[in-house]
Amino acid sequence: MNVLPDRNSLIRTDERGLTSVGILLAVAFTLVVAVIVVNLFLYLYGHGAARAALDEGVRIGSRVGAGAVVCEQRVDQALAGLMPGPLGRDIAIRCGPVADELVAVADVTLSSPLPGVPSWSFRMEARAVQETGE
Repeated sequence: MNVLPDRNSLIRTDERGLTSVGILLAVAFTLVVAVIVVNLFLYLYGHGAARAALDEGVRIGSRVGAGAVVCEQRVDQALAGLMPGPLGRDIAIRCGPVADELVAVADVTLSSPLPGVPSWSFRMEARAVQETGE
């Protein structure tokens, strides 16, 4: 009497769990790609919101009778509306006259909400000709 199992039953036993490893690797890869995409959208939104706030600040600040203080106040208000909470926390703004223009400069750091993901840092500026009322 032969008590050894046949060859096909041994192969099936040896392959158990192999599909689970493949699925686990696919899920891990998908999560990494999702984190990269979310971080990219965070950068794109933050860049656009900071650009819009700077443009609005210099547009308002360059009017007759306004100036750098009005520019900074308007940029702060715009950023509070576009990037409230921790997203807009690390943005430093400066407005000031340069020759016949009003210049607004922002140093922006966008921190990812996920730990271990690097932050985005960049500097941008907006300019508008200062109106004199003449």
